[in-house]
Amino acid sequence: MFSRKEFGERSERQAEKYLRAHKHRIIARNFSGKQGEIDLISVLPGKTIVFTEVRSKHDIVYGHPAETVDQRKQQKIRATAESYLLTHKQYDGYSCRFDVITIVGEGKEMVLEHFPDAF
Repeated sequence: MFSRKEFGERSERQAEKYLRAHKHRIIARNFSGKQGEIDLISVLPGKTIVFTEVRSKHDIVYGHPAETVDQRKQQKIRATAESYLLTHKQYDGYSCRFDVITIVGEGKEMVLEHFPDAF
């Protein structure tokens, strides 16, 4: 069993691998702003920038990891995304999207779900 931090880092690496396989070019990992952090920021062909929140749990006994991305967390992610865009003018004119990737379990038992345009 991994520590909570190690489990989270492994989950983010799995999510990044998944996104790369689906034509995302990763441009930032764990971007921190005044309001919070965004796990992965990527660009898709056609000028779309994607801000991805990765949530993981060992099991769903106490609920699905997607349920933890509530209104408050969404507001923090939006504010952090605004901060990112203000300091990275090369993405002016790009459309924005907010995705959530959830991972339940680990190893062969791992189930990854991608929720494009989640909020």
